Amino acid sequence: MNQHGQAQPVGGVTRKIEGFYAVCKAKGITGTQGVILPAQNIKNLMLKDEVVQAVAQGKFHIYAVRTADEALALLTGMQVGERGPDGAYPPESVNGRAEARLRRFAETAREWGRPAAGKPAGRSRKKPDSKG
Repeated sequence: MNQHGQAQPVGGVTRKIEGFYAVCKAKGITGTQGVILPAQNIKNLMLKDEVVQAVAQGKFHIYAVRTADEALALLTGMQVGERGPDGAYPPESVNGRAEARLRRFAETAREWGRPAAGKPAGRSRKKPDSKG
């Protein structure tokens, strides 16, 4: 992914997929295993027939994504969410939940930075002892 959330092509993707498929096969194919890869890599895939057949039979999955949002939706099973006219994400979307969590973190940080009643702000430091 780049800094804009766009999937970038990766090298050796055929070997990486076949390697992961081999691990899944050794551990037991469940029909839920698969890989997410940048959509730009699809045209370069040269997978073994065994992997192609497993995908065709729904035993192994290959998901091609163009953005981080597409990958997040696949991984979470939730809508990622886009900002509405009011600038807010839908509350139950991945982005809405992340934004709410970040707001709680920010509020906690502000609370920790406030002085307790009757206490001065900042750290209390003793002056260094002038005795030598």
